[in-house]
Amino acid sequence: MKQKRYNQEFKETIINLYRSGTPVNQLSSEYGVPEVTIYKWIKMHSPIEGTNELTPADISEIQKENLRLKQEVEILKKGYDHIREKVTDQEVINHIHVEKAHYSIQMMCRVLKVPKSTYYQAANKKPSVYQLENEQLTTRIRDIHRESNELYGAPKIHFLLCREGWKVSIKRIQRLVRQAGIRSTIIKKYRPTQTQHLVKERENHLNQDFQTTSINEKWVADITYIYTLRDGWFYLASVLDLHSKKIVGYKFSRQMTVELVTQALENAILTQEPLEGLIVHTDLGTQYTSEAFQKQLKKHGIIASFSRKGCPYDNACIESFHATLKKEEVYRNRYSNFETAKLALFQYIESWYNRKRIHGAINYLTPNEVERLCRSTL
Repeated sequence: MKQKRYNQEFKETIINLYRSGTPVNQLSSEYGVPEVTIYKWIKMHSPIEGTNELTPADISEIQKENLRLKQEVEILKKGYDHIREKVTDQEVINHIHVEKAHYSIQMMCRVLKVPKSTYYQAANKKPSVYQLENEQLTTRIRDIHRESNELYGAPKIHFLLCREGWKVSIKRIQRLVRQAGIRSTIIKKYRPTQTQHLVKERENHLNQDFQTTSINEKWVADITYIYTLRDGWFYLASVLDLHSKKIVGYKFSRQMTVELVTQALENAILTQEPLEGLIVHTDLGTQYTSEAFQKQLKKHGIIASFSRKGCPYDNACIESFHATLKKEEVYRNRYSNFETAKLALFQYIESWYNRKRIHGAINYLTPNEVERLCRSTL
């Protein structure tokens, strides 16, 4: 049997519980982690004597980062030689001029293969009347944008400039607005109605067939939201194994992003190590239909399956788990902030739901017991 693997967030939470006063033997019993493993995690994340706050894990990460940066520099140097002829001298000179406050001109000229004389000749060149006018226009554009409480975009700014006597085209203003990084910051009113956009139907391999013969055959995934008093709403992405009913992967975040669902799936893959051919079923949410999530599935040989539009029964199992989570934990408590809620839900999933909560659908066993039985027969 392979040694069980844990993601970094799980390790950090166990260490935080230890530092808050929970004994190692209790943590081992509650979360099924050997005591020697917990002591190892604590040692790896404890400051080294004489280094203030540096831990062995920190030093290891620094060494990895240094190696990564060294490799990136070598790759960039090799790649730059192939594209240098496609980059104009003026573009390189502009870059040097922007970065000269951070790096020496001599070093940048050497790395970017531009003679110093070429740079200084260009630097001493007087700007044209057109360039000077663009600078004046950009200054006035910024003023108008600020005076409008950052609400105006290029069309309204162009109108005001013309009214002030400037003879400029809308395309020129659009270009200067874009170069200045100016955007109209209008917040749209929230409307709790169904989307009017067409949702592209995708292949439904699961087709409400929730029957399995072993673990890591069919997973279902979804996102739910939880409210906190200080930090407002945050999100939980969960991945459930239909055979064991175990939450095999999850991730908490204060934003509902693609990274939220990809990291939840990556955590599940890390701990479960499924074989190719696994089916992962989700709804048609933009996070799950995103290119990044689909690439992740293909990378691990996973088959993507999607619910039909407007049919919640296709993904009923994971929605049932989230309903249970809220009835048993969320609705019974009030969370002051994101970190408090995150810890409470971690304890619910890892200590209660996966390890202790029995399920009628799996002969009143716990998810961990079902998984243990399956692994013993593999």
